[in-house]
Amino acid sequence: MTVTVITGANKGLGFETARRLIEQGHTVYAGARDPHRGAEAARTLGARPLLIDITDDASVTAAAESVRAEAGHVDVLINNAGIAGPTALAGELTAADLQQVYDTNVFGAVRTTDAFLPLLRASSGPAIVNVSSSLGSLTINADPAAHTDILPAWAPLLAYNSSKAALNMLTVLYAQAYPQITVTTVDPGFTATDLNGHQGTQSVEQGAAVIIAAALSGTDAPTGTFIGASGPVPW
Repeated sequence: MTVTVITGANKGLGFETARRLIEQGHTVYAGARDPHRGAEAARTLGARPLLIDITDDASVTAAAESVRAEAGHVDVLINNAGIAGPTALAGELTAADLQQVYDTNVFGAVRTTDAFLPLLRASSGPAIVNVSSSLGSLTINADPAAHTDILPAWAPLLAYNSSKAALNMLTVLYAQAYPQITVTTVDPGFTATDLNGHQGTQSVEQGAAVIIAAALSGTDAPTGTFIGASGPVPW
């Protein structure tokens, strides 16, 4: 039994990823912070509902304990939950504005990863997939005009871009700290979801493909990588 935990799985990319991994035979814990929406999504998917608010230490701890009691291990953790935050530029936001975004996109991933590490280490082939964005690439942000093949729509969003850059760094450092776990950052591309008001240029089916590929790649995949639909994304 391959046990997969997905945060933010009640809609969008998380929901589609859960649906297709269940088709592949995974037992999926569909994480959501709203108990009613989470339960409804889990029923629709045929997943196991997992109440988890990644901004709350107690909620994350309780979620990990729930999975431990039921399954005993986790094979794949997909840190998918994230927020866009204010669409503002450098100099237009306060530290408090950034803190709100970082609490989900960065600190939430740390809380969740650390809580589930014992369960991942109990797996024979553990993997962590961090759902990031090309907007978090330092290389692309430094010269967006040179990377339109990877990122067709670029915006210098201070909170979101920098939070995804931080998430990318977490991938590298967790991969170094836990070489027995395959840790991957993925870029789903500009996907139409609630995150961007459904303004994306591709469907959730298209965007979820790279997340699913990383989740299914197994222990033979390289660790500490940043992957998009067309291949490696520059850090």
